Amino acid sequence: SVPVEAEHPLFILYTSGSTGKPKGLVHTTAGYMVWASETFKHVFQMQDSEDVFWCTADIGWITGHSYFTYGPFINGATQVMFEGIPTYPEPDRFWNIIDKHKVTHFYTAPTAVRALQASDPKYVEKPSLESLKVLGSVGEPINEEAWNWFKKKVGHSKAPIVDTWWQTETGGIMISNLAGVTEEKPTFATLPLPGVNPKILNPEGESVDAPDTQGHLCIKDPWPGMARTIFGDHKRFIETYFSTHKGHYFTGDGAKFNSDDFYRISGRVDDVVNVSGHRIGTAELEDVIDLCEGVLEAAVIGAPHPVKGQCLYAFVVADSKSDEESLFKTLNEKITSSLGAFYKLEKAIFVSGLPKTRSGKIMRRLLRKISEGVSDLGDTSTLINPEVLDEIKEKI
Repeated sequence: SVPVEAEHPLFILYTSGSTGKPKGLVHTTAGYMVWASETFKHVFQMQDSEDVFWCTADIGWITGHSYFTYGPFINGATQVMFEGIPTYPEPDRFWNIIDKHKVTHFYTAPTAVRALQASDPKYVEKPSLESLKVLGSVGEPINEEAWNWFKKKVGHSKAPIVDTWWQTETGGIMISNLAGVTEEKPTFATLPLPGVNPKILNPEGESVDAPDTQGHLCIKDPWPGMARTIFGDHKRFIETYFSTHKGHYFTGDGAKFNSDDFYRISGRVDDVVNVSGHRIGTAELEDVIDLCEGVLEAAVIGAPHPVKGQCLYAFVVADSKSDEESLFKTLNEKITSSLGAFYKLEKAIFVSGLPKTRSGKIMRRLLRKISEGVSDLGDTSTLINPEVLDEIKEKI
């Protein structure tokens, strides 16, 4: 081994940029490993020498780095290493592996949960899953229906779910409940980890102090695991993360907190739509759509409208039994009764899949560009399923 200084570069990991040009985030040796190690220990609460951890993430993205490699190994954890997909050869593959290897701590993405939720219930009901002590969610905010299914069907209503919010840029978990220690709440990441000082600011940079008021999620103070630069472009690093709100790291995400000071992440701030002067967060709308029978997954964007400024398009992955016209009508009825008439969809575009990064994030930027008729979609190298773009273009 070769001793290096604490700030010696450890790795460069590319993440999709809002302009389409991927950003090469540079993490350094000591700070990153301290953060990965400590957050793993505190969030997942692996107590027993017999405990077995399984993070289903691809090792090539940040969750695979922090909670497949560095965090578990630094803590001496026993873990399952897996390559493949959860639905092959059958949708019980995850559950059979959990039973076979007596997995106690299971960390996966909402995308995987929703895909397995849509399969025949027999696949999750036959395995025992009795070994599970803790469930974890990562990659994007998990909707309430998926959270409840995960809790009941996989965790047998016993295993706590840690709903973890963090980013490639943060190096490790920033906001999450601690398994079995702090309270869990569906759709809420809950509380910041020790040493993390989040602030919710309005677009003018003023602190949002009222519960249930959405704003920009920022971090006031530094933490060990934060990325140090964008490889070869430090100016872009400063402009992207530290210029929107002076003295703060701007995450690019929207958030709000409730009366218990629990944080709820609403998704990227550019996923806020202005319809006839009404600012609408698409995450809330997607939650309602996801609850409708027949819907497997959905993404909502704002599309140009000559009168309203913007209108709402939903890209919907539905089951094979659903009639598209009837489901579109049902979606708008549910939306109107739950959120109000301003949230009604102009269109629902039914597709076989949504464009996603390897981390499971839906690339709404691409959906917006296609809807606007933009032919140059920018760099799509971070997509895991670029083939769906042609289908979406054809449907639009």
